[in-house]
Amino acid sequence: MAVVVANDSNFSDLIQKNSKVVVKYYADWCGACKMFAPKYRRISEEELYQEILFLDVNAEENPEARHAAGVDNLPYLAVFKDGKLLEGGASGKEEYLRKLLTKLSES
Repeated sequence: MAVVVANDSNFSDLIQKNSKVVVKYYADWCGACKMFAPKYRRISEEELYQEILFLDVNAEENPEARHAAGVDNLPYLAVFKDGKLLEGGASGKEEYLRKLLTKLSES
């Protein structure tokens, strides 16, 4: 599934209407965010995760979406299940993303 760009106007709808959602928060100036973006996109296309919605949120431009996950550093990854935050953390590591996706899949 392709990565969907979300913002404050559609974020709440997207996490409510999709059972399993992973969100990558980033900023345009963030070098680690730019380095992580291709990995995030590649993982989003894996068949194993086809039931999960992958979102990209610019943390600086979307304060409501940022506060929904308690973003405190970038890049920041968060998983939502049935509209509720399961877990989130500041990381640009593929291993952490896969850990979150496993937790989301098993819940």
